[in-house]
Amino acid sequence: MDADKMKPEDVGLSKNLQFFKPTGAVNGTPRVTYTTIYQCDQFSLCIFFLPETAVIPLHNHPEMTVFSKLLLGKMHIKSYDWVEPKDSKPPSKLRLARLKANSVYTAPCNTSVLYPTTGGNIHQFTAVTPCAVLDVLGPPYSKEDDRDCSYYKDFPYSAFSNEGETTRVNEEEREGLGWLEEIEAPENAVMDRIDYLGPQIIENY
Repeated sequence: MDADKMKPEDVGLSKNLQFFKPTGAVNGTPRVTYTTIYQCDQFSLCIFFLPETAVIPLHNHPEMTVFSKLLLGKMHIKSYDWVEPKDSKPPSKLRLARLKANSVYTAPCNTSVLYPTTGGNIHQFTAVTPCAVLDVLGPPYSKEDDRDCSYYKDFPYSAFSNEGETTRVNEEEREGLGWLEEIEAPENAVMDRIDYLGPQIIENY
């Protein structure tokens, strides 16, 4: 499967589907709907449907590689990678991260790829217009294998920088840095699941 060549019609999508119309809101934010096209121990293939202004909050993908393809709509993507070394001493429960993306993307566009430590492993999606995103996650999330999803709140670097940290980071580097604090799953992390009714995946053994 070449994700870059994927089109909405390949998975039975159109802009008129009910998924793109907000049916429930959490604190004023429309709820996201998702469907699983295929899943095995090695990877999962999912589509996320976001009504306008819906948000998939800032979250990570531990030890995972993820291919994301925006199939429909316009979406703002913000992403971070952790700054090494891991033994740095951030204030409180905050950890230093480097901003990798903070832009609006419009379908059709190229597939983005994130890796366990690079490519924007921690990201947030915000729908500027109704959107559909195809994600291929390998391997899938698994609590049993220590690949549970964690959520974060981000802060500007200047909000918590101290004298010791500032001396190690020059002015130019600070522009792309921020602090991430792990938080409990926010209310808008809850999604509605639906059955996949599009073209089926055929397994060849």
